[in-house]
Amino acid sequence: MIRLVDLNKSFRHQQVLRGLNLTIPSGQTTVIIGRSGGGKSVLLKHIMGLMRPDSGEIWVDEEEINRLRERDLYRVRKRFGMLFQEGALFDSMTIGENVAFPLREHRKMTHPEIERVVAEKLALVGLAGVEEKMPSELSGGMRKRAALARAIALEPDILLFDEPTTGLDPIMTAAIDRLIIDTQKRFQLTCVVISHDIQSVFRIAHNIAMLYEGQIIEQGNPEDFRRSTNTIVQDFLLGRIPEQ
Repeated sequence: MIRLVDLNKSFRHQQVLRGLNLTIPSGQTTVIIGRSGGGKSVLLKHIMGLMRPDSGEIWVDEEEINRLRERDLYRVRKRFGMLFQEGALFDSMTIGENVAFPLREHRKMTHPEIERVVAEKLALVGLAGVEEKMPSELSGGMRKRAALARAIALEPDILLFDEPTTGLDPIMTAAIDRLIIDTQKRFQLTCVVISHDIQSVFRIAHNIAMLYEGQIIEQGNPEDFRRSTNTIVQDFLLGRIPEQ
């Protein structure tokens, strides 16, 4: 589904991605792990075409998206759904209006059709009947669910998650993990997740890739990572401070 080939990206004098290579299989959940400030969010923005690399290739199916014109890139972006770290709901809109927003922007639908889709997507994430509530009236976990309903409103092929369980307690974290698993299976989505929560990573991942100093230093299934002999990987998984 997605291939990143020899990707390089710098900001002024700081090189964030250094010849990065990554393959993200179709119809599975790939989790990208790595230290804070290591470039994971930058990588996610490249996958969506929100940033262009200094050099290298980004392939979505058979299209190299970093060579596309803006109009064609816009078409590819509509295949993506995105769940931001804090949910990023519009505070001045009701939950129903938030979920309806991408439908009004990108689809020619009647008001009753939009209402039907909004109700359907909210029910899928366990939030039936909250259309008239404001984001401030929901708990953190419920806001994440509402944001997921908005992310799947356009029925994307690819769903991206930026730290979806940040700030949640262990029980709500497990609930969001289950929601990601169920959503991926139900729609056979290609999911890319950034996470620091190691328990979450092993719950939801089909594949794990570790980003370190601008490169993917290891990629494989969860069992491969548990057995990894790479000390950088093991230090990260165990929360161990590397020896100087």
